[in-house]
Amino acid sequence: MSNSRQTEHPIHPLFTDRWSPRAFTGEAIPAGELMSLLEAARWAPSAYNAQPWRFIYAHRDTPAWQPLFDALVPFNQGWVQRAAAIIVVVSAEQAVFPGKTAPAPNAWHSFDSGAAWASLAFQAQLSGWAAHGMAGFDADTLRQAAAIPAGYAIEAVVAVGRQGDKSVLPEPLQAREVPSHRRPLAQSVAEGRFNFAE
Repeated sequence: MSNSRQTEHPIHPLFTDRWSPRAFTGEAIPAGELMSLLEAARWAPSAYNAQPWRFIYAHRDTPAWQPLFDALVPFNQGWVQRAAAIIVVVSAEQAVFPGKTAPAPNAWHSFDSGAAWASLAFQAQLSGWAAHGMAGFDADTLRQAAAIPAGYAIEAVVAVGRQGDKSVLPEPLQAREVPSHRRPLAQSVAEGRFNFAE
């Protein structure tokens, strides 16, 4: 597939080659390869090394898959059904900080878990897999299905699979099966103070 993404400044191609396809081949991912993606996530940066991220995964065609799959909105179920695995990204809302003995609210839990997800996504790209994060799920259903206790935020669900041909998607989605672009850097970056027109 041709990638028309253009950068304003030089960066490694990994960052523009990675995107979030919905078309998957249906190929299974070996357990060790999925663990490699999660291993990359484990090494993400973390405030106070609190490591708030938690990952709950399921391979397709296993008993663990269906309860997690059923928590997705129907739109996402339509394309996730061909993914090799689902990963639920969860983060601990509290941490025991250095010099303390009791847990306290961790204001950075979502930020750090986002860094872990990005690490997973980049490792997937490097390994010949694709990872697509999504927010389209019923949080209450997912919390019950995965036995996620209070004190843990459900951040996202990630579908992992081998990228397939867009023809496996419903026709309306086929036109969207291309890498998305980004707004100009100047609309996201300012020196010294917030200076953005929304």
